[in-house]
Amino acid sequence: MEPKVVYETDRLLVRDWAPADGDRVFDIYRRWEVARWLGADPKVMADRDTANRVIDRWNERNQDPTYGIWAVHERATDTVAGTVLLVPLPDPSDGTAARGEVEVGWHFHPDAWGRGLATEAARGAIGHGFKAGLAQIYAVVRPDNAASLAVCHRLGMRSLGRTSRWYGAELESFLI
Repeated sequence: MEPKVVYETDRLLVRDWAPADGDRVFDIYRRWEVARWLGADPKVMADRDTANRVIDRWNERNQDPTYGIWAVHERATDTVAGTVLLVPLPDPSDGTAARGEVEVGWHFHPDAWGRGLATEAARGAIGHGFKAGLAQIYAVVRPDNAASLAVCHRLGMRSLGRTSRWYGAELESFLI
């Protein structure tokens, strides 16, 4: 069965994950240059089995028609370039989904960097969220992640400054 396509852009199919994507997920998240920007305590993915479990967890989360953690499939290379997400931000008080606060995010393989794919995928995710009725969407980025800060600016997001409100780390926050 083909994975469900969530939205398309000129160069990308954004879709649910397929079991065959496991090697690519592992290849993306085993790299420190990717993992260093993720979570309060960044760490690389340890093994291929973890990739399979992550794919299952993401696809389970993707059952909601608005939110998800999706594969970004580049048409020209016929490969998964990375991940784009549209998810509720955690409530700062207890870690549950915060009411009405939604985050767009992206994680890409280094071989996909520098070609505008993150901006294109994130722009599509924002459009998907607005079409679903979201009024605003945040992005949160580590202050020294120059590439992701540039994506936020290219998306036309407004800087809200630094915050430690989410994920137990000091992050630059943006809103559109």
